[in-house]
Amino acid sequence: SEGSPPRTGHRLRGVWRGPHRQRQVRTGPAWCRETHLVPYFREAELKHGRLCMLAYVGLVVPDFVRLPGEKFSFEAVPVSIDAHTAFAGQTGVNAQILFWIMILELCCAKKVFEWNSLEVAGDYGLTNMFPKDEEGQKRMKTAELKNARLAMLAFGGAITQAVLTRHPFPWLY
Repeated sequence: SEGSPPRTGHRLRGVWRGPHRQRQVRTGPAWCRETHLVPYFREAELKHGRLCMLAYVGLVVPDFVRLPGEKFSFEAVPVSIDAHTAFAGQTGVNAQILFWIMILELCCAKKVFEWNSLEVAGDYGLTNMFPKDEEGQKRMKTAELKNARLAMLAFGGAITQAVLTRHPFPWLY
C-alpha cells in the first residue's frame, strides 16, 4: 500500500525480516506446536529415525552377505530389492514382520502414554554407555536426534536409488 514503507531485508520462512517488519518466526503448523502433542511427535521422530538406521543397514548388507541356502543365494535373488517379492508367498515373511512389530509396539505403548514429556521421549533405559554427566547426556540425545533425521533422509534416497537403478550397492547406473 502507499503508506507502508518498502519491503527491505530478506524473506525467511514466510516472514519478512528487516528494519520495518520484525516478527518472530515460528516453524510448523499451529497444531504441531501444542504442548501436549510435542512429546508424541518426538517419540515418533526418534522411533522412525531408529527404524531408518536399521533399514539402511538392512538395505546394504544383503548385497554383500546372504543367509545360507539356495533360495537366498546371489543367483536366486541377484538384487536385494527383489527379495521382498521373491520371498513374500513362500515363507510368510510379511506376516512375521507385522506380528513382531505389533508385539514391540504393544510393549512400548504403555511407556509412551505414561511418560508424556520431552525429557524421556525415546528413552527405553538403555543408557549404560551414555556419559554420566547431564551435559554429556544432553549432547548424546541431540546427536541421536540429528542422526535419526539424517537416517530418514538417507534411507529415502537410498531406497529410491535402489529401485530406479535395479543394481546392488552403491546403486549406480
